[in-house]
Amino acid sequence: MPHTPLTTLSEIVSPLLSWYRANARDLPWRKTRDPYRVWVSEIMLQQTRVAAVLGYYQRFLSAFPSVEALADAPEERLMKLWEGLGYYNRARNLRSAAQTVVKVFGGKFPDTYEGLLALPGVGDYTASAVASASFGRREPAVDGNVLRVFTRLTDCHDDIGDPKTKRTVRERIESIMPIEPEDIRVFNQALMELGAVVCAPGGPPKCGTCPLAEKCLGRRRGTAESLPVKSPKKARRTEEKTVFLFFRDGKVALRKRPRDGLLAGLWEFPNADGAMDETAAGVQAALWGLTPGAWKRRLTAKHIFSHVEWHMTGYVLKVSGDGPEDFFWADRPELEKRAIPSAFARFLNETKTILSENDTGGNLEGGSLSWA
Repeated sequence: MPHTPLTTLSEIVSPLLSWYRANARDLPWRKTRDPYRVWVSEIMLQQTRVAAVLGYYQRFLSAFPSVEALADAPEERLMKLWEGLGYYNRARNLRSAAQTVVKVFGGKFPDTYEGLLALPGVGDYTASAVASASFGRREPAVDGNVLRVFTRLTDCHDDIGDPKTKRTVRERIESIMPIEPEDIRVFNQALMELGAVVCAPGGPPKCGTCPLAEKCLGRRRGTAESLPVKSPKKARRTEEKTVFLFFRDGKVALRKRPRDGLLAGLWEFPNADGAMDETAAGVQAALWGLTPGAWKRRLTAKHIFSHVEWHMTGYVLKVSGDGPEDFFWADRPELEKRAIPSAFARFLNETKTILSENDTGGNLEGGSLSWA
């Protein structure tokens, strides 16, 4: 990393604070110092767009207005409120951390970086963000936005995926952080805001509106667009799956995923590995103890996770039989109570339509929603 003089780097503080105070987005979690509300927002915002989080944040806090309420939350309700937000272990860690706060700290959040870091699901960034925003602690909150701003600002070509780079950035930011608690809160938020809306990902930086443009080495040297440097991710693997919408007596079959692994503990439609044709799908239904009475249609869908891509073939069938012990037959009200991840959104929408119209027929290839 180029050794930008500390006196030069410290010159970013005043214009950055002034810019933020005049231009910051109006976001609900910025209006509170309550560590519970700040913490919930920070966990929700991990790898998730602000626009997607806004509605979830309000609904979540309405359902669980305090850390005690979250600690007592039934898992099914918690997962349902998180449905569609993804990375579901975040929700489980939230409840686990809330239980720790209640049992160990008497319902009061630790007010130091070290204390917050000890909570389940809380890493370096979240601990720093809550410590600074809620308690005015002088802790740099270094996320992807901040790494991008800082590497462009200092013309740093070190790999931001290397923990040593992040530690160095954290140390250098800490060395120029303001002293006053309110300025500390604003400074961390300002760096993140600059990276979110001006020095943003997915395109060239908007140097024309950047308050730090005149002090940016990356802009001056013409390297900003090529920064930050990050080693390429491993290619996603592709998995083929066949998903079954089994209907019986106005109900659809669901089952719970295992407690560990991808989408752990959530509800899903029965599925099997591989892209099955109709004959193979019929055999699979029979292996589950079900007898197809009518085939409605064939569906296709795709879902992309961070490390794997699902290509799904789906069959909608009217069946008889009970199926395995782990099958749960849900009517529309029961379906609405259960958290079904967005990976199955295409199939969930189809299921809701069929259950709502309470139809009784159809064929495999498109057409009406009535059974044949």
